[in-house]
Amino acid sequence: MTRRRFFAPPGAFNFQNQTVVLTAEEARHLRDALRLNPGDEVFVFNGIGSEYRCLVSHSRRDTVGLDLQSEVEPARPESQLKLVLAVALLKGEKFDLVVQKTTELGVFKIIPVLTSHADIQLRKESDANKRVIRWQRIALEAAKQSGRAVVPEITQAIAVGSVLQLEDLGLCLMFSERDGKSLREVIDKPLVGETMTALIGSEGGWADEEIDAAAVQGWGVVTLGGRILRAETAAIAVAAILQNSFGDLK
Repeated sequence: MTRRRFFAPPGAFNFQNQTVVLTAEEARHLRDALRLNPGDEVFVFNGIGSEYRCLVSHSRRDTVGLDLQSEVEPARPESQLKLVLAVALLKGEKFDLVVQKTTELGVFKIIPVLTSHADIQLRKESDANKRVIRWQRIALEAAKQSGRAVVPEITQAIAVGSVLQLEDLGLCLMFSERDGKSLREVIDKPLVGETMTALIGSEGGWADEEIDAAAVQGWGVVTLGGRILRAETAAIAVAAILQNSFGDLK
């Protein structure tokens, strides 16, 4: 039987009383769409890797109370590869598509990147915040659909020069249509349970100085060869290739 899965942030769980509260859209979906009643079984994940079997306790206008029964294995396991995807900002719904599909593919974190040839530039902080909120909602729905108990973090957009200097990114790879080596040439050893960061540019490609800066910072520059891909296709393809090579997509 397919699990009826819902999301609640860690703060919604009261482990002393063994309860959890669903609010807003999650509560309305349980009550109005699925028409679940007290005593019905549901599963709730917290977005950071844990999932719980619960029973519906009570329902009010904008909240639903659940009784925690037991912690369970998530509907689908997480990849042993912690894949961080840094992607240049894209026009329209292209970035939305990248967030959705790479979440399904098991990406751990997504960093929107401002580049010289990026398709769009964020001019207002309010606009940037609205985009991140939308992307986080898309990631949540994709995690729920794909059985993940982890919802990828999506950061504010940052300049590519700052991305190149971030710490704790693990093995760092810039994917470029030129001036790179094959993935096998760049990674010549098995990787298990490691963090890896993949940096993908816009449809305008990378500026020469951006590729040079990545090399100076110790990033491996990878060229996939074959056909020229749209930026959103490249981001999704890179996530799939790396999960196949070093993660759980076998």
